Amino acid sequence: MQILFLTALLALPQAPPAAGPLSEPAQVQVQGSVPPSEPAAAPLSFHSESLPFEWDRAIPLAIQLDGLKITSIFFNKRVLETNFFPFLKRAEFGTRAQISVTNAGKVSRVPGFAVSVMDKHGRLLGVASGGTKIGTIKPGETETFDLNFTQVKERLASGDRFLLAIELRN
Repeated sequence: MQILFLTALLALPQAPPAAGPLSEPAQVQVQGSVPPSEPAAAPLSFHSESLPFEWDRAIPLAIQLDGLKITSIFFNKRVLETNFFPFLKRAEFGTRAQISVTNAGKVSRVPGFAVSVMDKHGRLLGVASGGTKIGTIKPGETETFDLNFTQVKERLASGDRFLLAIELRN
């Protein structure tokens, strides 16, 4: 009986959600379920901003997020400059966004980054993400993060704006 009821319920047509601003997911309690005994963890620190894009030039930033200072971002292709292996000179090794970060706070931080680049018509040209994988940025330390653009990246140099999102993990 319960299976028939569930099957009938799932087959009912559902109206699409109303258009409007995104909101936090609602807390839904299913009949017979036990409510969580622990309160939800505090939300992670988050910053997102759209900024003018420049290719192969350092873009100064003045973003502060819980003691982290994000000071610049740089978009370019990695090029090997070597005289040791002449056949590799000027070889390209990927496309990146390089982000400089200083921890001016008193607590170690674990940041994550996401970057998307759009052209002047708002079309997406590429995305990259990254952050600390092992360890933290200790107070007083400065680190540079390389975020790799893979697969969709050939039109990045013609970008007009970029969207940078930063999220701190505990």
